[in-house]
Amino acid sequence: MNSISKLKFIFLFFLLAASCKVQRNTAGSSTNAPSLVTQGPLWGAVWQQKASEYKALCFQAYNTARLQLDILLKEPHNKPLAVVTDIDETILDNSPYQVHIAGRNEEYADASWIEWTKRVDCDTVPGGWSFFQYAKSKGVSVFYITNRLEEERPQTLQDLQRWNFPDATNDHLILKTAGSGKGPRRDKVSQTHDIIMLFGDNLSDFSSAFDKQPTDTRNALTRSNAELFGTRFIVLPNAMYGDWESMLYQYRHELAPAIKDSIILQGLKKY
Repeated sequence: MNSISKLKFIFLFFLLAASCKVQRNTAGSSTNAPSLVTQGPLWGAVWQQKASEYKALCFQAYNTARLQLDILLKEPHNKPLAVVTDIDETILDNSPYQVHIAGRNEEYADASWIEWTKRVDCDTVPGGWSFFQYAKSKGVSVFYITNRLEEERPQTLQDLQRWNFPDATNDHLILKTAGSGKGPRRDKVSQTHDIIMLFGDNLSDFSSAFDKQPTDTRNALTRSNAELFGTRFIVLPNAMYGDWESMLYQYRHELAPAIKDSIILQGLKKY
């Protein structure tokens, strides 16, 4: 049995074991049965932790960013230069959290997420640290715009600082205080700096035009802005979570997992 087959076997075994456990705990109830939205992210976490292809994509993104930065530095600018980056799955790896909640057959929740971030135990996304150190060495400031909550500021700074990310200070860390849209926070940085590149794993990390849009609109916007990807917009891979999933059920996070599963399956191409 090759390594991929072994991983698939382990994953299917986990699903079966989780299913049996839930059935025992709920006395036959199906409301907590394992589902796509609770167990699907586990396979994404397996890929993120184990696949060399994942690491290759991250290195490719940050190698491209370095080449583009050198080009952009030659252009005239009126303000100090900055790059803006997301944190989770862009520079810090949170896949252990996805494994943890899948083992409990749960979806994301603020309480369990904060429990994870308080551990200050994130690994780094391949290539990220080297790029941002390089940008800083060229006189480019780094701003971190994240949808982590304000109460997560201490542990977020600690995680960035223990990896020695540049500009890991309160004034360069901009967390969510109102809505999840990052446009107003990017605009705030633009008041004092020319933002020459943006980094993220979610299209809303790059433009408010992508915020909470349906599939067709997201696809059309991506096509119409194709020249920005790899030049100004650097996208990191994330198969575990994001707006790509939320838009499948119209961002209605309150729906039960079984209903989300049904919506997802009905929208897939099949034969």
